[in-house]
Amino acid sequence: MGAKSQKRNINTQIIFTMMGLLILCIFFSVTTKSFLTQRNLLNIATQTSVAVIVAIAETYIIASGCIDLSVGSVVGLVGMLAGGMIQEGITLKFAGVTLYFSVPVIIITMLVVGCIIGAVNGLIVTKLGVAPFIATLGTMYICRGFANLRSNGATFSDIKGYDGLGNTGFKILGSNIAGIPTGVYIFAVLAIISVIILKKLPFGWYVLAVGGNEKSARLSGIKADKIKIIVYMISGFCAAWVGMINTAQLSAAHPASGDGWEMNAIAATVLGGTSMSGGSGTIIGTVVGAFVIGVINDGMTMCGVSEFWQKVIRGLVIILAVVIDQTQRNLQAKMALQARNENK
Repeated sequence: MGAKSQKRNINTQIIFTMMGLLILCIFFSVTTKSFLTQRNLLNIATQTSVAVIVAIAETYIIASGCIDLSVGSVVGLVGMLAGGMIQEGITLKFAGVTLYFSVPVIIITMLVVGCIIGAVNGLIVTKLGVAPFIATLGTMYICRGFANLRSNGATFSDIKGYDGLGNTGFKILGSNIAGIPTGVYIFAVLAIISVIILKKLPFGWYVLAVGGNEKSARLSGIKADKIKIIVYMISGFCAAWVGMINTAQLSAAHPASGDGWEMNAIAATVLGGTSMSGGSGTIIGTVVGAFVIGVINDGMTMCGVSEFWQKVIRGLVIILAVVIDQTQRNLQAKMALQARNENK
């Protein structure tokens, strides 16, 4: 399948996903009068902005031919670590002192933590030869366990910081600037950077090459292991941002934060046109796919759909996303075979 044909198929899927988003908006605007209100649209933007950031991370991972099931747990772990640093600081028992840090230092530290977790995932996959599904499944449980251990399962509530300790200001990550949530600005910046990297820079081409055919990529001189480690670091970096934004929005950190978000991210990524087999990816499509998931979640809640039925429907959406991906791959293979036969 040529690059032009692949691009055409991706664009077609994005159009279908956008049409689905439009239909959902029309449906929920008819079934509930509160759907199109400014307050609710702002709520969708707030909730979906963090989901988009996780989905962007998953786009890089899946485009490289891998998968990351740990992003939701990293969100929870980073939230707990950031909340703990603000509320309790870091106690050095041997010195008998407790250190408190400014918000910029906390943010940088959490981003480094996210990158380290991502690097560990990448090293397990590339150097130890563990399948990405198993490696990140293990990391998912490890991160969730450490998130609970940080506070023995308790919640850090009313996270504000203390003026006398110079660690106030974390809440700005969850506030509004000019009426728009800070998370939306962060997601927009990350999305723009991600589009440029994936489509315009050599690194993005390497990611797609490794996901499309790793052996050929290696033969052409691309360091596939290095690429995979970096994409996992990107995933951890994005998850760390989401962990902090989510904590700031709630002014609280709970060990279960981010639970199941990796599934929504995968669904949004595939709905947006990224193939589960790797080799293709589109950030714009992922953004649209994330908003489809966000609108479904918000609309079902406003319509009074039971939480249990919401889980059923979200599961069906994930299955639908994979079916669409599988159907598209089969169609591509059929078209490629037909083209080869015609050229003989």
